[in-house]
Amino acid sequence: MKKEKKLRIFIDGGSRGNPGHGACAAVFFGTDGDILREEGKYLGRCTNNFAEYNGLRLALAAAGRLGAEELEIFSDSELLVRQFSGEYKIKDAALAAIMAEVRKTAAGFKKIYISHVPRGKNKDADKLVNRILDDARRIAPALGKSLAKENAL
Repeated sequence: MKKEKKLRIFIDGGSRGNPGHGACAAVFFGTDGDILREEGKYLGRCTNNFAEYNGLRLALAAAGRLGAEELEIFSDSELLVRQFSGEYKIKDAALAAIMAEVRKTAAGFKKIYISHVPRGKNKDADKLVNRILDDARRIAPALGKSLAKENAL
């Protein structure tokens, strides 16, 4: 993959149930508008906010590995965007710890803009989150049977 100094990144996180099975994703676009990379992660049982925060954490870590210097990040979580900017306080201790890590990582970039977008404009990241959750749902029953069989031996 070619190195891009400036990236547009769409992030998302979600849980099926709140809390429930969760995942996060980031879709990276180059200056030409083409998708350069997709990253996603299954998070296990978590809240929707935890998943959204981890989407931002995932995006920053990957952007750093890619050598990017300027980031435009888009999220459909208005809460995440306003908490990142400091406009809203973070009351949950676990989320505050993640945000502290995110801000420390963000300081390593020349510029970061994070903006709220409507869900309809965040289709690529949303689709990746749902694909991860669908895959986890298909795999989980098989894993459960396999583990039960091993424990019976």
